[in-house]
Amino acid sequence: MAVASLLTPSAPARAETHKPRDPSGLTALRKEAEKSAKELEDATKALEKRRVEIAASEKQLKSKLNTLEKLEGRLAVMRQPVAEMVELMYEQPVAADGVLPFLSGTSDQKTLRALTDATHMVSMRQQAVEQTSTLYKEAQRLAAEAQELRAGNLLAEAQIAAEVDTLRKRSDKIVKSVTAALVKLGIKIDKVGRDALGCNPLRAATADDYPNGLIPKGMLCPLQQKGHSLRADATIAFVSLNEAYRKRFGKSMCVTDAYRTLGEQQSIYYRKPGLAAVPGRSNHGLGLAVDLCGGVERSGTAEFVWMEKSSKRYGWFHPPWAYTGPIEPWHWEYDPDLDSVL
Repeated sequence: MAVASLLTPSAPARAETHKPRDPSGLTALRKEAEKSAKELEDATKALEKRRVEIAASEKQLKSKLNTLEKLEGRLAVMRQPVAEMVELMYEQPVAADGVLPFLSGTSDQKTLRALTDATHMVSMRQQAVEQTSTLYKEAQRLAAEAQELRAGNLLAEAQIAAEVDTLRKRSDKIVKSVTAALVKLGIKIDKVGRDALGCNPLRAATADDYPNGLIPKGMLCPLQQKGHSLRADATIAFVSLNEAYRKRFGKSMCVTDAYRTLGEQQSIYYRKPGLAAVPGRSNHGLGLAVDLCGGVERSGTAEFVWMEKSSKRYGWFHPPWAYTGPIEPWHWEYDPDLDSVL
């Protein structure tokens, strides 16, 4: 729906409450980029969490392997007496005449002792065999669990890492689309792409890390109006607003001021006492405000009235204090929270 159609008497009254289609697609692109960034952030956190779980799992795996190693050692120890018993019985039979003396009733004390020893050795051998079998089964179980843990860890990390990589590529692609759309609409991107970094909507909030009026140039995105710049999200929203304004009035918005450095804030504060915020407290220093001209600077004009009705659709608004003393019809601000719900 064209913006101009909303202003004609024949347009339904309820149309005013609907956001018109973004002429440049920038708003949709920016929100898609932000959505992609959120998905990437969540996936990255999931990967980090999984890596913590894998570290714990690897610790468990190490413990199982240590236990397995000890079991193997015990098996080796237990196998030795069994082998020795078999060898002993082979080399030293119960008696020279076997069990015949015992059966005929002529066995002596030596024969009985030999039989007792043989019975004891057989019993010990049987116990050793049973214990060895149990330990061997336990060793097999631990080996299988260790293998399953190792394979599961490798697979899980590979899957999440692949997802993160896919989301990162998708995010980069969307950001490039945003930059291309801005260039198409007249945003000047320098040859080495420095301004392109500043126009990355995902870096917009990073500007909050810097003091008011001290945001590096590389963190700002230029406007179509030469010599002026704002935070990335504010620029993207303003360009969309500007396109709607241009379709309505046949010209781009006139901008007298946008981002102000701390030095510029100080200069204006001393030159225009009462008309400028205290240096370091201005929204201009956050890259979230513009001062307009071309008719918008006068209350009641068609341009000003259009801005009042249309600007909030793009996250821009005229602050309440600017309606009172001193009245500043030219001052407009961008609210990321307002834009996020539109």
